[in-house]
Amino acid sequence: MKCADCSKNDCYFQGKVCTKERIPVPEYEDELVRKMWTAAAKIEAEHYMKKTRLEEVILFCQEVGIKHIGLAFCVGLSNEAKIISRILENYFKVDSVICKVCGMDKKEFGMPNVVEGRYEATCNPVAQAKILGEAGTELNLIIGLCIGHDAIFTKYSTAPVSTLVVKDRVTCHNPLAPVYSKYYQRKLLPPEK
Repeated sequence: MKCADCSKNDCYFQGKVCTKERIPVPEYEDELVRKMWTAAAKIEAEHYMKKTRLEEVILFCQEVGIKHIGLAFCVGLSNEAKIISRILENYFKVDSVICKVCGMDKKEFGMPNVVEGRYEATCNPVAQAKILGEAGTELNLIIGLCIGHDAIFTKYSTAPVSTLVVKDRVTCHNPLAPVYSKYYQRKLLPPEK
């Protein structure tokens, strides 16, 4: 499929089925999935363009009945994670795990350092997921994990995962900035023929 190239979006406006047939999704019969799916639609309907992502997280968790949230965060966003944790602790039990948990040396794994010659701990998304799993979190939020580390964390998380912050050091964590920038479009898109 090439939905990104579609300009009509008839699936949205008219309920058109563009696949050979409607794909069966028995996963929506799962009680938790149904609850989350319905809560997401309710928040969109009631708060569209009115609430921030952080406010939507609070509303979503309240709607679903989530009481324990995990934060998997990047060391580079420690200050932001602290503030987010303090805000969420007004509503929920919150556990947080930094990306460098367990302090494993990059050299032990043959990984390059950012600054040659100094000690650098590698990120440890598997341990982050396991620690939050042992804590019994019901929803885990990613706060700026590196590309790849976020995918590993998501793979090993026992609780559902949502991304609150996407890391993009160049754009102050706004990864859509290059999409809106003519300079980056010229730089990143292939030349038109």
